[in-house]
Amino acid sequence: MKNFILRSLLLLFIVSSSCSKENKNVITNSSISAAHPLASQAGKKMYEQNGNAFDAAVAASFTLAVVEPSMSGIGGRLQAIYRNSSGKIGGVDASTQVPMNYKKMNKKYSYGYKTIGIPGVVAGLLKLHESYGSLSLKKVMAPAIEFAEKGFRILPLESERQKSVKKYLLEFEGSKFHFLNSNGNSFKSGDLVIQMDLAKTLKKIANEGKKGFYEGEVARKIVSDIQSNGGILTIEDLKNYNALDSKVVNGFFNGNDIFSLNLPSFGAITIQILQIIDNLNLSNSENEWALQFDKVTSLAYKYRDFQDNLDSLSKILSYDEAKIWAKKIENNQINIVKNTDVKTPYSWIADGHTTHLTTADKMGNVVSLTQTIGPTMGSKVATKGLGFLYAVSLGGYLGEYKPGDRSNSHISPTLFMKNGKVQLALGAAGGSRIPTAITQVAHRYLSQKKDLNTSLMLPRIYPYEDSLWIEDHDEVKSLNADLDQNEYPVKLVDEKARFGRVHAISYDSISNSWFGSADPDWEGTVEYHTDK
Repeated sequence: MKNFILRSLLLLFIVSSSCSKENKNVITNSSISAAHPLASQAGKKMYEQNGNAFDAAVAASFTLAVVEPSMSGIGGRLQAIYRNSSGKIGGVDASTQVPMNYKKMNKKYSYGYKTIGIPGVVAGLLKLHESYGSLSLKKVMAPAIEFAEKGFRILPLESERQKSVKKYLLEFEGSKFHFLNSNGNSFKSGDLVIQMDLAKTLKKIANEGKKGFYEGEVARKIVSDIQSNGGILTIEDLKNYNALDSKVVNGFFNGNDIFSLNLPSFGAITIQILQIIDNLNLSNSENEWALQFDKVTSLAYKYRDFQDNLDSLSKILSYDEAKIWAKKIENNQINIVKNTDVKTPYSWIADGHTTHLTTADKMGNVVSLTQTIGPTMGSKVATKGLGFLYAVSLGGYLGEYKPGDRSNSHISPTLFMKNGKVQLALGAAGGSRIPTAITQVAHRYLSQKKDLNTSLMLPRIYPYEDSLWIEDHDEVKSLNADLDQNEYPVKLVDEKARFGRVHAISYDSISNSWFGSADPDWEGTVEYHTDK
């Protein structure tokens, strides 16, 4: 009897110990950080219905296409990186693609029908959902459809962006119809915006999946409008488009493994910057921080045009090579040439109007997703009756391509992991400032050990032409580098959101919970969900 009691107590101890360890590893919440409050709420709604991070990301992304059309939409392109609950790290390439009958243009175009390629966002979101989502597509798309059908109140910055390109929208019948009010004016902050035609398009996708957009009635309307106005997109281009698995590239920074995406994303350059920084002895001086990031970023940006060469890519991603570059920088043995943003075909886009969201759930699924239509309101073209804008892809905006190519951009969603767990997931909007925003926020958080909100709030830098641009609006003016402009070429930029807009989520190992942060220069928010 005594031995039985001892064995029972021992078994009880083992079981309780095992449960204690298991509970310690259970993540207590889900979270989403997105560039618009309604998108964050859409993601949270998925969690409330027992959905996962893939459901939340897709719901938020479709919602952004409705409520933030100046930055992205279903006529645009998308790149996403994820880590699923079983530990797989993967990515989705849904960049816009060059139509098969494309011929090099002698004249350059920055907007209009001639800039429109094959949209990728819809295929990319459906691929994410079909692969790992747990809710039905109709449930996931319901918030976006509701905001389009019943309307939403337009936010101040979105109103300003739409107003800034009004003269271009007036050139296109569909754009005037969908993005100007009945008096022919831009919507003002607080206006209720209803988009019945976009709701119909979204319902087609919800009911028919990929075919609802890339085939059938919607596809025919897209092609008819574009071809009638000098564009080259065909029914075959749309039907044959597929979202692809991205090539994930990896590196190392501050005890963390970095995972990002290869072309058409710029993850390799993001990793290159961080690995060189990891081998420099940075002091706590803000001046030293700014100067070193200036040198490292200028060096890395020289390699943007070589990412498609395997030997060059290997060098860009090499940690040993990063040590050599860092040593040369410390010894002033590298002639740093500032980023001119005019020599690289697709790097001159300084402001890049794009959107990013990051979300993570209690099962350990994490999604970092960036989508865009290019500059403000993309091509400025919307087809009457469909309700969405097309991205700029052709015409020289992102460089010259051949038929079937996909558009490269600075998009760079990134994960940082330690011991198999995501520590930080983030991405950014902002054109050529995307990698600089990501690397600087990551360094603030992982190396300087700032909290996530502070890491997003602190000033950023960007090497441009012959000077170092430093963020200098009121909220960060007293915190930034104080460099002598007579000794170092500096330009203080008093403009919010100019240095990228980051949306991030970090893991708190003490509380076993996710913590999100939305860029303070933007109108986005963070939402959390905890099971009751």
